[in-house]
Amino acid sequence: MTDELQGPVTFIPADRRANAATRRQLSRRTFIGASLTVAGGAGVGTLIASSATAAPRTSASDPYPFTLGVASGEPTSTGIVLWTRLAIDPIAEDGSGGMPQRAFEVQWELAADPRFSRVVQRGTTAAEPRWGHSVHLEVDGLEPAREYWYRFRAFGHVSPTARTRTLPPPNSDEPCRAITVSCSHYEGGYFEAYRHAAEERPDVVLALGDYIYEGAGVAGRFRVHPGSTCLTLGDYRRRHALYKAEPQTQQLHHTAPWLVTWDDHEIQDNWAGLYPRDGVPTDAWRLRRAAAIQAYWENMPLRPSALRPDGELQLFRRFDWGRTATFHVLDTRQYRDLQAHNDGGRTWWFADGPVQADPSRTILGDRQESWLLNGFQGRADAWHLMAQGVFFAKRDNTAGPQTIVGSDGWDGYQADRNTLVQGWQDAGVDNAVVLTGDVHLHFANELKADFRDPDSATVGVELVTTSVSTNGDGSDTVNGGPTVLAENPHIKYIQNRRGYVSMSITKHELTADFKVLQYVTRLNQPISTGRRYVVPAGAPQLIPA
Repeated sequence: MTDELQGPVTFIPADRRANAATRRQLSRRTFIGASLTVAGGAGVGTLIASSATAAPRTSASDPYPFTLGVASGEPTSTGIVLWTRLAIDPIAEDGSGGMPQRAFEVQWELAADPRFSRVVQRGTTAAEPRWGHSVHLEVDGLEPAREYWYRFRAFGHVSPTARTRTLPPPNSDEPCRAITVSCSHYEGGYFEAYRHAAEERPDVVLALGDYIYEGAGVAGRFRVHPGSTCLTLGDYRRRHALYKAEPQTQQLHHTAPWLVTWDDHEIQDNWAGLYPRDGVPTDAWRLRRAAAIQAYWENMPLRPSALRPDGELQLFRRFDWGRTATFHVLDTRQYRDLQAHNDGGRTWWFADGPVQADPSRTILGDRQESWLLNGFQGRADAWHLMAQGVFFAKRDNTAGPQTIVGSDGWDGYQADRNTLVQGWQDAGVDNAVVLTGDVHLHFANELKADFRDPDSATVGVELVTTSVSTNGDGSDTVNGGPTVLAENPHIKYIQNRRGYVSMSITKHELTADFKVLQYVTRLNQPISTGRRYVVPAGAPQLIPA
């Protein structure tokens, strides 16, 4: 416990009668996940509790419940979502976190300083077993463009103190420091990239998928997953807890708000919409998919309403960083058609052809595509950053006249890609940036108006972050790298080490540093910049710096 937390802390409880009246007026959807909404400015606002069941009080003699840390996300210019999940035994075999099957009281504070001498809001809510004892608090009435610190209390214990911040107001030209991360595999190595990213104190972290890996433990790997392949809600809760308990994971969550989306391993390798990897949906698959979706929501700093009554997850959403940038967070899994030429998962690389270009096939789905195209309108001068999971640019992996492309990325859904590229051009957007994970390599790509014509206009860039730890340490060479560069002149950079991408975004330019680690199988390793690119506003191109 830090010095500033010594001594008693007074929490102001919610008005239980007012809460009961409010509960009668609001739907189950509003309160899914033991949420709490807070409205108002400094001081205690209107508190809306999420559970009609009184939660038992606990004492300091009880076990420590904050083994999974705390987190924040979904920032607006006046609010933030705060998260925690109680777990006294994080990897208990049943996925319960060692928690009894009853609700527990959780108190929280938000302050304008890290010592909590200026508390601006505080309250009490319940962590309920049906949602894995997770808490998702929507705090509103905050000041734009400022830092806040928050903490929770339960079982007589105080959580770590964490930093968050709100977005700038709509008329602000404030720069943004953003980090992209992807593909943290427990068995591949330590999450040292998270530690280094936290030391940069970014304004926001964009997690682009594969936050966990669902597979069974494999003997002989650097570290081994406990248990078998995740199939049930308990399995996925346990796997999320294993990853959340990592100190580097918590360090980055405690430093900045996260904007999260998933890729495939949060559920199953290369799942597609309603289809599992082998392309044959079954009742067992549908139950597994629903369990994984719920566990993902429980363990991420998402809004209570993100988990819909039908069990689907609302992940595509938009965040405006003043007039400087718009972050469009996309979902490239939940609404897609089955991959082209699906052969049951034996391979994902096929000769390019009419199936991949079929306009009836989608990766985004109609509703998300329309939402994204509408989001390009009216902000042509801002940076439009699309945070998503899979490789966007054309990538031919074979030398010679035949073109072999991957079916799981946008090469397998070319009509959607063409619609998107044309859509931002039609809206006058000159500052389009696609942010990608998934492939466990750094890539820097220029996006062409027509990938069939290397001389066509460059209309955007793609910044692909390597993995946090997947595939282990990596190497200074890329298998097939020279072929990829030769066959795809729009691909400017490939790197096979672990790391992340660090961006500085101003009205005038975007600077991207591709951060690399020599080792993830060793702790406390230094990090370096493998390559730096500058993208001038209004002139999309990758300029080495």
